Order: sequence, then structure tokens, then C-alpha cells
Amino acid sequence: MLVFIIKKLANAAFVMLAVAFLAFLIFRLAGDPVDMMSTEQTTEADRELLREKLGLNDSFLVQYGRFVGNAAQGEFGISYRNGQDVLGLIAERFPATMELVIVATLLSLVIGLPLGVLTAIKRGRAYSELLQFGSIIGVSLPSFVVGILLILVFSVTLGMFPAFGRGDVVDLGWWSTGFLTKSGLLALVLPSISLSLYQVTLIMRLVRAEMLEVMRSDYVKFARARGISRYKIYFRHALRNCLMPVVTLTAMNIGTLIAFALITETVFQWPGMGMLFIQAVTFIDIPVMAAYLCIVAFIFVFLNTVVDITYALIDPRLRTAK
Repeated sequence: MLVFIIKKLANAAFVMLAVAFLAFLIFRLAGDPVDMMSTEQTTEADRELLREKLGLNDSFLVQYGRFVGNAAQGEFGISYRNGQDVLGLIAERFPATMELVIVATLLSLVIGLPLGVLTAIKRGRAYSELLQFGSIIGVSLPSFVVGILLILVFSVTLGMFPAFGRGDVVDLGWWSTGFLTKSGLLALVLPSISLSLYQVTLIMRLVRAEMLEVMRSDYVKFARARGISRYKIYFRHALRNCLMPVVTLTAMNIGTLIAFALITETVFQWPGMGMLFIQAVTFIDIPVMAAYLCIVAFIFVFLNTVVDITYALIDPRLRTAK
């Protein structure tokens, strides 16, 4: 088991080095940082001093090694646009994105699981087929279209929820939360629904497929032969055996939601990391872009590694698999 864990950690480290290399290439290919940080009043001597301060006169490998070392310590430099520490900027936006992702994940489980079970045990019914058709639409619709439709219906037409912003927040140390205010909770509704729609349909279809497979298994047939009630078979036997892939998918999709929340955050003007990244792309703020890429990749790699190690703990065959 120890060898397996070491291998997984080594793989994770290699992936992060590759991502750091790509992020570093953004610095190299996007233009000269000195030109972006200079003004018309900057003299040539000042430009050369700034270049020396940033270490741009060093070789490629030395600069890459310095970038990896700084990134490992959470140091990504200064934002070209705001003139502030990049990690501090991301830390300010991180709570907003995480709260949006948490609510979207909970919605996907609370809605997707029951709908998946319903469409499996009521297969062939008209409403089951209608839900299946609706799931195809949910998978196909882009999130920005869903967001715009939600704003049009519930904000512009009905006036039930705010169309943009995060509402009032409460600072709890370094974490700012909208869970403790009415306007913050109302502001969460539409963006979380927009972000969770794809995950709801994905979990629903996964649970349905797994339920149909489990219902054909021998132990379910034996349970029926023993006279156990249908609902005990559905929820105590079949559903419990379907939860492992659902838990895995949910854990993996947390990273996906964080990465792709930028579209939802842009539509709803949600002040999270995704919105910060879009602004960085607009203003070619390379340190912020590189930091965002490294942080999102780390979240993906961390979740992948945890899931792999958990599987190995559950199933010993995976530890010796070639």
C-alpha cells in the first residue's frame, strides 16, 4: 500500500510540474512583462532595473526553477492590473467560488439522486420518459444560455431573485460568506441552479443506469423471492450499491465545477475566481492567469489522488494492478 501511495504522489507531482511548465510558458509567450508594467514615463534605465528585479535576464531553466519554487510556496508575483499580491487576490475570491460550488454540488445530489431512482424503477412511464428527454436537454444546453434564461424569467420578468452580484456578506476571519444574510442566500439561487443543471442530469443518468444494472443482479432476485418489499429492495439494497460511482463522480466534479464556474460567474457577475480569471485574460494579467491555472490543476490532481488512494484502500486488487 505504501508503494502504491508513493507512486500516486509521484504521478501527482509530475502532473503539477507539467502544469507549472505550461503556466510558465504563458509568461514567456504572452509578451514582455516589462512592457506591460512600464508607462510612457519609464526610462530605459528603469526598464533594465525592473528586468533585473524580475529575474528576466536569467536563463530559461533558472527562471522556470524559480517559478516552480515560488509556486510551491504560493507566491505568484504581483498582479499587473491591480498591483496587489496574486495569492491575496485569489484568496479574496475563493470563498465566493467555493460557496457557489458547494451549493451546486448539494443541488445536484438532492435532485439528481431521486430523479435517477424514479426513472429507473418507473421505466416506461410517460413522466419517466419525459424526465429522460429533459435530461438530454440539460446536458446539451450551454451553461451561459441557462443562466441568461434564468435571469430573464426569475429576475427580469418575475423579480424574485437578483440578476447579478453576491449580495451582502459577513466576514468570518479571512472567509467571507453570504450564507448568513438574506440577500446573500437569494443571490446564490440562480447561479447555483445554472451551475448545477449539467451535474443534475449527469448524476440522474448515472444513477438510472446503475440502478437498472443492479436490479438485474442475482441478490435482488433472491430478495424478491424472499418477499422483501419493493421499496426496501430499491433503497436499502439497490441504491446503496449505486452510491460508489456517484460519490466518485461528485468528488471529481468538484474540480470541474471550480474550473468551469467562470462562465456562470461571468453571466451573473459573481465575484469569484472565475470572474477574476476572465478579467485577467481581458487585461493580459499573466500572473493571475498562471496562478489560476496552477491552483485549479492542483485541486484536480488532489481530488484524483484522494479518489485513487481511497479505491485502493477499499479494493486491494488495485494495489497490485499493472
